[in-house]
Amino acid sequence: MTSIFSRLSTISKFMFHSPTQSRVILMVTAFIMLTANWSLFGRILEIYPFKLVNLPFLISLVIFFSALTAIFFLCICHGKATRWVLALFLIIASQAAYYMDQFGVIVDIVMIDNIMQTNPQEFAGLLSINLAIRTILFGIIPAWIIIQYCPKPASISQELQSRLRLVGALLILILLVMAPFTAGYASFIREHKITRFYANPTYTTYSAIKYLSEQIQLAKPVKLKMIAKDAVIIGPSSRTELMILVVGETARFDRLSLNGYHRETNPLLAKQNVVSLSNVSSCGTSTSVSIPCMFSALGRKGYHKEAALSQENALDVLLDHGVQILWRDNNSDSKGVATRIKYEDFKTPTLNPNCEGECRDIGMLSGLDKYIEARRGKDMLIVLHQMGNHGPEYYRRYPK
Repeated sequence: MTSIFSRLSTISKFMFHSPTQSRVILMVTAFIMLTANWSLFGRILEIYPFKLVNLPFLISLVIFFSALTAIFFLCICHGKATRWVLALFLIIASQAAYYMDQFGVIVDIVMIDNIMQTNPQEFAGLLSINLAIRTILFGIIPAWIIIQYCPKPASISQELQSRLRLVGALLILILLVMAPFTAGYASFIREHKITRFYANPTYTTYSAIKYLSEQIQLAKPVKLKMIAKDAVIIGPSSRTELMILVVGETARFDRLSLNGYHRETNPLLAKQNVVSLSNVSSCGTSTSVSIPCMFSALGRKGYHKEAALSQENALDVLLDHGVQILWRDNNSDSKGVATRIKYEDFKTPTLNPNCEGECRDIGMLSGLDKYIEARRGKDMLIVLHQMGNHGPEYYRRYPK
């Protein structure tokens, strides 16, 4: 290990012989574009296959994204903080690149929200040897080199002049590489918006800033908006109802035999009087988006997290009209939906008697008959938020 670091030191001293901070920034930019943007360039190659006719435009796109990344770093790296900022972004870029390459995800505001809400068990399921190797090779070692050998800043005036000249040159370069392909860029920007989201670390940083801004807004005290004040209970008052709503996790409608899939995935349900609604879309692919939206009055197209959390949801309205509501959770949590109703956590053996390695969904039925019996004669809604096929370790969701 000592020998490896000794060789790295020798190489680093050669690379950083009399450099300026601007030169180091360009070197880090080139390194990140080569090691942490495989998903971006892979997506671009899906749109524009590697053919001679597409080669000039592909080269133009590489220069375009590289120049933008360099400008980004030139704008945020200043003085003594430069080495630490570059080191931090090398590690961030290596992490984001791994998950984009491995799982095909985009590190947007929703994904950052998922990261912030991930519990230790879910995080442990994402750890792997490949992640460790990639983080060390493309994140920690380069970050260590930058911290050790990044040059001291020149005077403020010299550094500013150098940065302005370099940013100006890069902007001119961007215009020059775009000029011959204006139609191509117009098409790329208009039709392939998602592809641009794979730009690492620029879009990741944009998403992080947007997420932070949203959290600041959500942290501000707001008066809860009352909704559906004209709602009424219909039907004879002598008849009470019990509804058990099972909120699932990760089940594709076209992989259920109830919806025509050729394998028998639902043999027991098929024997019951079950209605399967297959033409339904969730508000999002994450729990933090889909659950609040499901109980919101905003609708799928009009849903916004900040608006949803600032007003009552369907459960609040039912509670206001005398319905007994219970939320039992074996997933992460209710994501703000059940904050004003009776909530029970079944993710631990404290309440869940069926914890084998991890707590099973069937444990949420424990004591439910007694709860129902104690409220006989009243309208009841019981929500069971199950773990289901929650990732990433799907095999853990089922007993041996």
